[in-house]
Amino acid sequence: MKIAAAPDGAGLLWDEAGDGDPLLLLAGQATGMAGWGPTADALARHFRVIRYDHRGVGGSAKGDPARYTTRLLAEDAAAVLDAAGVGSAHVYGHSMGGRIAQWLAIDHPGRVRALVLAATSGGRRTDAEVDALAFEAALKTLLSGDPELMAPLFFDPAWAQEHPAAVRGFFGTRASAWSKARHFQASREHDAWDSLGAIRAPTLILHGTEDALAPLGDAVLLHRGIRRSTLVKVPGARHGLHLDHPETVAWIRQFIGARSA
Repeated sequence: MKIAAAPDGAGLLWDEAGDGDPLLLLAGQATGMAGWGPTADALARHFRVIRYDHRGVGGSAKGDPARYTTRLLAEDAAAVLDAAGVGSAHVYGHSMGGRIAQWLAIDHPGRVRALVLAATSGGRRTDAEVDALAFEAALKTLLSGDPELMAPLFFDPAWAQEHPAAVRGFFGTRASAWSKARHFQASREHDAWDSLGAIRAPTLILHGTEDALAPLGDAVLLHRGIRRSTLVKVPGARHGLHLDHPETVAWIRQFIGARSA
């Protein structure tokens, strides 16, 4: 484990594994690097996987409270790349990590080779396509902090029963109520819809058809807004498809490989 210095001096715990092209993993809201579990291990067989704990969670410092926005959290991601000695990398962001990844690709286009966005969105929506009551119910479950209640929002129940260690790793990141609240606010206030056209990196959008926390319509709008994007709708997948749908690892390899040849 190593420490990267964020722009405000906060220490960010990071680690790496594997060889090959660098691949930066950006975890979701109040989730640490351990939450990538078997997915990080699988990707490390093909890439130099770099992952870290967001500020305020796991082994990373809280830092300046004013820096809890997705755009400023993208500067943390750039700082981790600097610490790893990486000029540019493929970037894979899940949920809030996908929101952060958008800003990294927008504000630092030269640092992002290929972009993978999973179970994420360009920001909040108020159109009629969103089932507001269902979304608020899912959000209430998320805010409960109870892994047993939250797990069905993220994972297929059969998969979760067969992979208890991965589920514990995903939900087990240490974070204070102070940090969780700021992560929630950063994710909730994200709005990159008008800036998506600035993303130059080829982008793979992965989204579950049964994602209650990020409606499928968000992925469709991301696809429309990012010119060089490919949208893959994953049948039956929920919000944690980066873990319980391991076939996505092969898709990511194929997508990156086709654009690195």
